[in-house]
Amino acid sequence: MADPWVTIVWNDPVNLMSYVSYVFESYFGYSQAKARKLMLQVHHDGRAVVSSGGRERMEVDVQAMHGFGLWATLQQSGKQSGAPDGARGAA
Repeated sequence: MADPWVTIVWNDPVNLMSYVSYVFESYFGYSQAKARKLMLQVHHDGRAVVSSGGRERMEVDVQAMHGFGLWATLQQSGKQSGAPDGARGAA
């Protein structure tokens, strides 16, 4: 069976930290504490894995993040990657 996939949200110079936390709370249903922890990981580390599962579900999550104006990509969970090539959210 293939590795599950993950949705990665990347740091960007546009969105406020409070907005990113709000997105994680409202879309994923994360607690305020978990949303803040993930937002801080995005802010300090440049990215955070915000969901995992099958590829089709992760594609939905990535598109949702783009709809909120966040930069997001998907990849297989076992793979390492640097900054995404051309990855960007909705303009």
